[in-house]
Amino acid sequence: MKVKAFEMIKGDDMHCHLRTGVVLKSVVDFTSKYWGRAIIMPNTTPKAVLTADIASAYRNAIKIACHDNFEPLMTIQINDKTTPAMIAEAKKAGVVAGKVYPKGVTTNSENGVIDLKSLYPVFEAMQEQDILLLLHGEMPGENVFCLDREEIFLKELIDLNKRLCNLKIVLEHITTSAAVECIRRLGSNVAATITVHHLILTLNDVSDGKLHPHNFCMPIAKRPTDRAALIEAATSGHFRFFYGGDSAPHLEENKECSEGCAGVFNAPIALQLLAQIFEEAGKLDRLENFTSKFGAEFYGLSQNSGIINLVKKDWTVPNSYPCGESKIIPFMAGQTLHWQVEE
Repeated sequence: MKVKAFEMIKGDDMHCHLRTGVVLKSVVDFTSKYWGRAIIMPNTTPKAVLTADIASAYRNAIKIACHDNFEPLMTIQINDKTTPAMIAEAKKAGVVAGKVYPKGVTTNSENGVIDLKSLYPVFEAMQEQDILLLLHGEMPGENVFCLDREEIFLKELIDLNKRLCNLKIVLEHITTSAAVECIRRLGSNVAATITVHHLILTLNDVSDGKLHPHNFCMPIAKRPTDRAALIEAATSGHFRFFYGGDSAPHLEENKECSEGCAGVFNAPIALQLLAQIFEEAGKLDRLENFTSKFGAEFYGLSQNSGIINLVKKDWTVPNSYPCGESKIIPFMAGQTLHWQVEE
């Protein structure tokens, strides 16, 4: 018997970009409508979230822009100027995690890290303060081939985990079968987030003779075998794989240009598309764990109290959403999805 409706606890997006200014105001309600909480990424412009004070101000701006009962969970960016004292201040301000971007591997990472080991004193402070470490897991460097960046980075993760075995670490938006296997081998203090677009895309969907800029993200989508490993991990019921959408909006003109920005805007369709993926895998009963339980448990949070109702009903993803005088193109624009969130 085919499922026509599905009820689940309101979930958490454990990796979300909301940007600032007019973009924040245009996109925040797509996240707050479907998710009770979200881990907010700190690589904002014109100023990155580097301190407790900036994190608090950014949280207030999100709450003002948001029209729903939604809790932004704040992070700070960890770089070469971060000190253990700054970690203590962040903890007092309610910051839940620190994010490390290797230098130059993604949007707004120009101030990122080159040598991870130089930050071990900061990571030790994070372990003491019970602040999670979030890693964009790609090895930087001009001589590192883009499809190999994640797999090469895994050695850094293994070394870090050996040094600080009680530090909670999240390897974010994993894209390879090697990362899946690495997470399975490591201890209960290391987890991974998986995006919805990496459960759909391969490198062919980014460029198959023509460039598809709205499918371009970092880490870039990989091989069909990698996608299959991600689907298996997401639907497996393994508690250290959970949802982190990496929804990353950019204005149309910043995607459709000679040097288009990396990022997929999936917030308007993520939950509906996840239901479709899990149903196709015959694992719809495991969706709630992936979106609503495992991430909260890893972060030491209680589950959300709200309920989301999904119904089996076709709809077409809009071609764009307005943003000031421009627009933002969503993931799967113009395509038909088979699940809707009941209003």
